[in-house]
Amino acid sequence: MTQAVILAGGKGTRLAERLNGRPKPLVAVDGVPLLERQLRTLAAHGIKDAVVLVNHAADQIEAFFAGRNFGCTVRLVDDGVPKGTAGAALACLDQLADRFLVIYGDTLFDIDIGHMIAAHMAAGADATLLLHPNDHPADSDLAELDAAGNIRAFHAYPHPPGALFRNLVNAAFYVVERRALEPWRNFSTPCDFAKDVFPAMLAAGQRLHGYVSYEYIKDLGTPKRLDKVERHLREGVVDRARRSHPQAAVFVDRDGTLNELRGYVRKPEELELLPGVAEAVRQLNEAEYRVVMVTNQPVIARGDCTEDDLRRIHDRLEGALGAAGGYLDATFYCPHHPDGGFPGEVAALKVSCECRKPATGLFRRAIETMNIDTHRSWMVGDSTADMRAAEQTGLRSVLVETGEGGADGKYPAAPDFVARDFAAAVDLIVGLYPRLVAEVSDVVSKVRAGELVLVGGLARSGKSTLTGVLKWELRRHGLSVESISLDRWILPAAERGPGVQGRYGLAEARAVLADWLAGRDGTLSLPAYDRRRRARVDGGRLLLSKDTVLILEGVPALLDAWPTPRSTRRLYVEADEGARRARVIADLVDRRLADAGQATDIYSQRQSDEAALIEATRSRSDQIFSLDSLTLVEQESQ
Repeated sequence: MTQAVILAGGKGTRLAERLNGRPKPLVAVDGVPLLERQLRTLAAHGIKDAVVLVNHAADQIEAFFAGRNFGCTVRLVDDGVPKGTAGAALACLDQLADRFLVIYGDTLFDIDIGHMIAAHMAAGADATLLLHPNDHPADSDLAELDAAGNIRAFHAYPHPPGALFRNLVNAAFYVVERRALEPWRNFSTPCDFAKDVFPAMLAAGQRLHGYVSYEYIKDLGTPKRLDKVERHLREGVVDRARRSHPQAAVFVDRDGTLNELRGYVRKPEELELLPGVAEAVRQLNEAEYRVVMVTNQPVIARGDCTEDDLRRIHDRLEGALGAAGGYLDATFYCPHHPDGGFPGEVAALKVSCECRKPATGLFRRAIETMNIDTHRSWMVGDSTADMRAAEQTGLRSVLVETGEGGADGKYPAAPDFVARDFAAAVDLIVGLYPRLVAEVSDVVSKVRAGELVLVGGLARSGKSTLTGVLKWELRRHGLSVESISLDRWILPAAERGPGVQGRYGLAEARAVLADWLAGRDGTLSLPAYDRRRRARVDGGRLLLSKDTVLILEGVPALLDAWPTPRSTRRLYVEADEGARRARVIADLVDRRLADAGQATDIYSQRQSDEAALIEATRSRSDQIFSLDSLTLVEQESQ
C-alpha cells in the first residue's frame, strides 16, 4: 500500500494576510482548509495512510485533526528544527512505508494517483516526478527526459543564453521508494528534494522518471495564486482537468502550420515560428484545450537528423512558444518514410506504418493516453494528409492557407473550415465557432433525417463556415450528415460559359447526385477543383444513405432547381460588403491569380454578372445568416 507524506511545516510568510495566525496548510481554500482538501483527495484515490510532517504552529494542526475523519489514517510527526523538504522526510525515514508519495503542503491537486504509481512501477524508477509545461519556462527550473521518459538532467534557472530545453517543470508531487533514499540519510540539512537530493540521486546513477501530465496541480503560496486556485475550483477548471474527464484537444501539424515551411527542418536554427502562433497557442491553453502536436518527420528515416536532433528542434519550438506564454501538452511524431533510395537513410525506418499521416496512429496514441474526446476536438494543418487524418479520426478540421495551404493535392479530403493562418484558426475554434453554434441552434432543431439543406450566397460570405458548423452540430444531435461544396464542379477556365452559372457544371452535379435526390442510397464519384492550379482533379467517392442529411453549399446553391421529393431547407449567407470585397481580393492575390489591381477588376466583374442574381435568392430562402455581424434574420413569413 502506498503512503502519502505531506510536508506541512511551512510558515506561509507570503500568505500571512490570508492566514490570520493559522499555519499555511490550514489556509481556507474556497471555505475548506487546504489540508482537508488534500487528505480527502488522497482518500478518494485509495491512499489510506498519511504522514503529516509539521513544524510551525504544530499545535494548531494537531487540534485541527482532533475528532475528525478524512477517510484515511493520519499520523503527525513534528520534525523539530526546520530541515527543508527532503531533510524532513529523511529524518523520519524509518517511519515511512516502502513506497510513498511526497506532497507539498501548499499545493492543490487532483491527480490520478493510481495511474502515476503504475507508471512509476513500469519504469522501475527510484523516484517519479510529476512534470508539466508552464507559461514561463525561461525563468523556471526544467527537467530533461530521455526517449524512455527518464530524467537525464535538471536545468536550474537562470539558463545559459541560447540554451534549448523542453518546457517541463517539476510540479512538486513525487512517488519515492524508501530504499532509494537510504544512501542519503546523512545528507546535510536543510536540504530540498528538487535542488539537492534529486540532482544527487541522478548523479549517483539512480533512476528518476518523469511523469508528464496535464492534470491539475497548483501552488497557492501567495494571495494572487490562492485567488486563482479558488477561481478555478468555482469555475470547474479543476474538475475538467481530471484524467477521468474526457479532454477537448486541438491537434496541430508542425511545418507550415506552426513554423515556416522551408523544406525539411534538420537543425534547431532552421525552425522559425509563423507570426501570431505563440499567442494563439496560449489562447488555446487558456481556453482549456489540450494542444497536441502531431507531425511526420521523415528526416529521421532519411538520415538527415537523429531523434536527439529532433528533440532539440522541438526544444527550440517549445522555447519560442513559452516566450509568449504558450505551451504544448504533448508531441507525437512519426519517424518513418515508406520510400528508400536516400544516401545515409535508416533502413529500419523505411517502412509503411500506422503513424505516418494520414494514418491515424499518432492520433490514436494521443486519444488513449490523454483521454481525448474526439467529438469536441479539432485538427489544424496545412495539407490534405492532415485533413484526411482528421476525417478518419472523427475530428473537426481546419485547413490553414500557410505552408502547403492544401495545394499538395495528395488526398481527396476536404476541410470543414479554412483559415488564413493558425491564429485565425484559433479565433475560429475559440471565438467564432461557439457563437455560431448558438446561431444555428434553431435550424439544427428543425432538420430531419434525409433532408437537403442548401446554403447559398455570394463568394467569401461565410457559406463554408456555416456549413461546417451545421454539419457538426447536426451530427452531435445524432443525424448522419455529409456536406458537398459546389466548388467541386467549377469548370476549368477554357470550358466556362458566361455568368455565374457558366462557371459551374451544375448539370454534372445533378447527375452525380441523381440517385440520392430521387430518395435512394447513392454512391457518388466526386470531382474536386484545385483552386491554385485552376484545374479539375479526382475528388474521391462518397456513400450517401437515403437517410443522410446532405448540405449542398456554394454560390449557385439557391439558383438551381434540385429535382427532389426530399424536404429542402434554403439558407442564405450575407456579408458586410466591404469585408467581403477585401476577402475576395485577398484570396485572388494569395493564390497568385492576380495582382491587387487585377483582383479588384475581377471583383467588379463578378459584381456585375452574379451579385444581383445571387442576391435575388435571398428572398426565397428560409433563413438568412450574417457571419460578419453574427446575426440571424428570420424571414417575415416564418
